[in-house]
Amino acid sequence: MLAALAAGEPALAKPILVRAPRTVVVLAQKWADAYNKEHPDAEIEVTSGGPDAGLIALQRNKADLALSPRKIKPAESQDYARMYGRRLREYRVAVDSLCVYVNAENPVSELDLGQIAKIFTGKIRNWKQVGGADVPITVYGREASSGAYEFLRTQVLQGADFVGGAQPMPSAASVLKAVTRDKQGIGFAGAATSPAVRALKIKKTPDSTAVESTEENLLGGRYPISRFLYAYLNPVLDRGEVGAFIDWIRSDEGQKIARETGCHPLPPNWREKTYAGTNNKP
Repeated sequence: MLAALAAGEPALAKPILVRAPRTVVVLAQKWADAYNKEHPDAEIEVTSGGPDAGLIALQRNKADLALSPRKIKPAESQDYARMYGRRLREYRVAVDSLCVYVNAENPVSELDLGQIAKIFTGKIRNWKQVGGADVPITVYGREASSGAYEFLRTQVLQGADFVGGAQPMPSAASVLKAVTRDKQGIGFAGAATSPAVRALKIKKTPDSTAVESTEENLLGGRYPISRFLYAYLNPVLDRGEVGAFIDWIRSDEGQKIARETGCHPLPPNWREKTYAGTNNKP
């Protein structure tokens, strides 16, 4: 149970305090820098932490805005409502996805989620087991502190540990370089292009249709390794400059920055204004 706020506790003063997990802190900082440049009177401070850093900061009334790669759970929402006397305001701000990459010369073109989980946990160790050549699979992962690592581990591996021989890479670019050099390699990263690697088509189940990580498939809910990124507004505050910042994030300019950092923008009809009026459309 969350501790109740002290009666009459004042709203947070400037700067606007944005808390984000490491998964999305680069995007959060780019948004803040661009907004500060356009609005010199607005000061935005971004800090990061673990997977629930933003939501934890809101629990403690230490943030104006929390970014989260997951939607809050119903029980958490009820706790916030009891704590603040009102619901947190929730807004979708981008679409995130992961691609699974193999060397361009690898004949395997698609995998289902179960096969991916078995490869990255070591239950499948030879490409022959998934329709490829009779050669061992080299698994390239990411460091445990990376958002991509946590994303794949929670959404695809269902919390299981990566295979012991997985080689941790410091960045998405290093994953692609490793798979470029290694015809037996497999790795994961956000959306990227390289002539020497190929993003696999992914199936939810063995019997479903394999789909590419295109924007159309992502927004249509067909590509299975994807998620919305959310912003949660501290309900103690009136919307003011924080609401204007959320509106800017969801504008064409803010969504362009999301695309530049490897995310996918929200379609225009999902970007209703959050500041004007009383609507709180997601």
